[in-house]
Amino acid sequence: MTLEMHPSQRRSRPLPALATRESLEQLPTRMPPSPAVPSSALQWQRIGVDRYQVRIGTLTLGYIDVVGAVFVVLAGSRYSRAVETAQTLVFEDAVNILRTDAPES
Repeated sequence: MTLEMHPSQRRSRPLPALATRESLEQLPTRMPPSPAVPSSALQWQRIGVDRYQVRIGTLTLGYIDVVGAVFVVLAGSRYSRAVETAQTLVFEDAVNILRTDAPES
């Protein structure tokens, strides 16, 4: 299906930009985080294009969603019920937030 606009419906001026080039250039470069050290108790693994699962042993502490340059921290063992607890620009800070919220064993 093709829709055609009547000439009177066309915009005479362009839409405003949502973000300026300068503000986008100030965002940190997005690089995948380094894998967890195998001997570390705290582990994370990529489970989706923009999602990480953070665990201690078999206990899932939560998830980290990558939204643009922001790491969104979700605490909870099931993604469908996890609750957003923080947002940060640094992956290590996101992991540390989940570690701090972890129940003591």
